[in-house]
Amino acid sequence: MFVQEEKIFAGKVLRLHVCTMEGAEWLEEVPEDTTVEKLKERCLKHCLPGSLEDPKTVTHHKLIHATSEKVLTDTKTVLEENIQDRDVLLLVKKRAPALLPKMADVVAEEKRKQEQKAPDKDAILKATANLPARSVDRSVSHHSMRDFPFLQFQTELRKILVSLIEVAQKLLALNPDAVELFKKANAMLDEDEEDRVDEIALRQLTEMGFPESRAVKALRLSHMSVTQAMEWLIEHADDPAVDAPLPGQAPAEAPAEGAASSAEAAAAPSSEEGGEEAKDELTEIFKKIRRKREFRPDPRAVIALMEMGFDEKEVVDALRVNNNQQNAACEWLLGDRKPSPEDLDKGIDTNSPLFQAILENPVVQLGLTNPKTLLAFEDMLENPLNSTQWMNDPETGPVMLQISRIFQTLNRT
Repeated sequence: MFVQEEKIFAGKVLRLHVCTMEGAEWLEEVPEDTTVEKLKERCLKHCLPGSLEDPKTVTHHKLIHATSEKVLTDTKTVLEENIQDRDVLLLVKKRAPALLPKMADVVAEEKRKQEQKAPDKDAILKATANLPARSVDRSVSHHSMRDFPFLQFQTELRKILVSLIEVAQKLLALNPDAVELFKKANAMLDEDEEDRVDEIALRQLTEMGFPESRAVKALRLSHMSVTQAMEWLIEHADDPAVDAPLPGQAPAEAPAEGAASSAEAAAAPSSEEGGEEAKDELTEIFKKIRRKREFRPDPRAVIALMEMGFDEKEVVDALRVNNNQQNAACEWLLGDRKPSPEDLDKGIDTNSPLFQAILENPVVQLGLTNPKTLLAFEDMLENPLNSTQWMNDPETGPVMLQISRIFQTLNRT
């Protein structure tokens, strides 16, 4: 019996499962020495009859081994691609390459981007060269900001406090125990911890080797943050002015001496029980309270504004007018400087319906006989940022709440 030579040496036949993205499935039997390209042609002939008339059809498709997710190479054989019997292959059409944009489209896109691009400084100066120069009317901008209810209340609150302080002082002076009441108020101020330094933070810095006076200054500048204070001390270690007192603060000896003398004046017993002696003693205590409640400018804001070339007194006035807000203070210094520091001491019209309604409120009337209320008014007058502290105080909070409610009620009518 004669057997053909090519059948004797024929390779192993593999049965392969072929799938398409459209869901077609069939079994393809091919020898293991068949190239991937030939296998792909057989698959296309099965699923897309007549497609091979276009020679590009084969190159536009690819076979993927499902298990390994490998794209098979057309020039390799099934054996070289390590395809096994009953393996699953996926016939997929290749994505068409993106068409290159036309030159006209490229030019149009670049032109569109240039039109949407923001102008640079030179373009702005060129476009505005013939425009007349104008100065900003800062009074208008400030007035518009005060049209907001909250800001308007903050503006009027200062005037209200100035007038209420005068009323509170007169009411408390009529009390037979006025001197004792104001001595008690003065003692409250001595317990104020705002000027005190965190002892634990100070000890940490001094244990690192920093001088105590520098450590105190650094802690006040950094609002008692040990990390920030240490960074400031290291940064200013070689600064000649590192030991200079903070702007807006007197040397340590001056207030101590003043406090001692005023304390003696407050504590010294009067030789007579007459009204004149009591009045003089009350005056001294009033002065001492006002001295302790003087405006405290933010040291960092003072330094920053002075570095711009402004005088220290101007800077302190600007921060006082603008509630220690550095940016607002800078605008005030560069603008028309209104309101002036003198305007801050003007009270509200005592005959106005607003002030009369406040004085007729029972909660306010009772609060005005409390020395702590006077202290709160003095503190908020010079340090508006402390308003939240007094609003949350159980003694002064109800008074402030009533003032706010009366203002909002009359402002709506």
